[in-house]
Order: sequence, then structure tokens, then C-alpha cells
Amino acid sequence: MRTPSPLPPRPPRKRSPVGLAALLALLLVGGEWVQELTDQFAFGGALDQYGIVPRDPGSLPHVLTAPFLHVGFGHLIANTVPLAVLAFMSALRGVARFLAATLVIVVLGGVLVWLFGRGGSSHLGASELVFGYLAYLIGVGWWERTPAAIAVAILALFLYGGALWGVLPTNPVISWESHLFGFVAGLVAAALLHRKRPPRGGQVNPYSPRSRF
Repeated sequence: MRTPSPLPPRPPRKRSPVGLAALLALLLVGGEWVQELTDQFAFGGALDQYGIVPRDPGSLPHVLTAPFLHVGFGHLIANTVPLAVLAFMSALRGVARFLAATLVIVVLGGVLVWLFGRGGSSHLGASELVFGYLAYLIGVGWWERTPAAIAVAILALFLYGGALWGVLPTNPVISWESHLFGFVAGLVAAALLHRKRPPRGGQVNPYSPRSRF
């Protein structure tokens, strides 16, 4: 009597890109809320001291913490929806690219704020990420120039393009420097992660249609 051969193992189910993007956005926004709740109720707002104070040597490591701090719940609420939407749209590009883009925005944007921001003030808040993700999506549309990437860039501009006025010094209590340099860092992230490079060792054909002016 033959014994039945075991069934081949089922391949593991892959998470959908939409589900992964939603999870990443939820973790990011949820982390911001957990941090602020902890800060307000356990530390009495004392964690805000880890914002960026430009050109203060002891504040340089705070480039890694400043985008995850807020001056109260009103500040956090104002950033929550745009952060969730733009993080979700950015994460649709893939987990690795999203994490890499976030790192570039946090580090490069924060260092630029530390170098060129107004002295004697503390810069903190997720708006650096909001402007960084907005610029990242615009940059991806520019570098890739595929219908999908361009459509996402246009949608991001339609939803939050009006916020670009925030890169101007219109309000002394708002860190327009974080907005501006977060935006710059987002463009750099898009160029680093999505700019197409010619193949190694190969010469570009000067008569190819792509090279014509």
C-alpha cells in the first residue's frame, strides 16, 4: 500500500505593497503619538529639550530626535494627517526606499537646520518629514517620469502644494527652516534613490532618441 506523498509546502504569502505602506505610515504616526503622550504625561514636556538648537555642539545629535518631538498636542495634531498621507504615498515606493528616504530627510534636513537655522531657538516637529516626503514624491515624478510617478507627484501637490508657502519666513514661531531644509533633503533623497544612471562600461549612443535635444 502506497503512502501518499506529502503535499509541497505553500509559498509564503507576500504582503501587498498597499498593506505594507499603510503599516509603515501607521507605525510612524503611532510612534509620534506614543512619544508625545509619554512626553506630556510622564516627563511634563521635558523631552522637547532634544530639539535642534542651531550651532550648539551638544545639540547636533538631536537631528535624530527633533522630527519626532512636538510642542504639545496641537502641534502634533496639525502634522498628523499630512504625515500619514504623505508617508503612505512615499512608502508605496517600497520599504527599503522609504526607510532610506526617511533617513536622508532626517539626517540631511536636520544637519542643514543645525548649520543655518536661527540661533537661540529650538527646532522640532514632524513637519520636517512632511515637507521631506512631499519633495520626495515630486522628485520621484521628475526623475522617473513614468505615468504612475508623475500622477502621484501631481496628487501630492494637489493635496499639500499649498503648504509650500511654509518654506518662507512668514511666522517667527514656526520653524520655516525645518520646512525648507526638509524639502531640500526630500529632493536629494529622490535623486539618490531614483535617478537613472547609465550602465557601467557602456557609452551612451549619441544618436539614440533619448539623447536628442
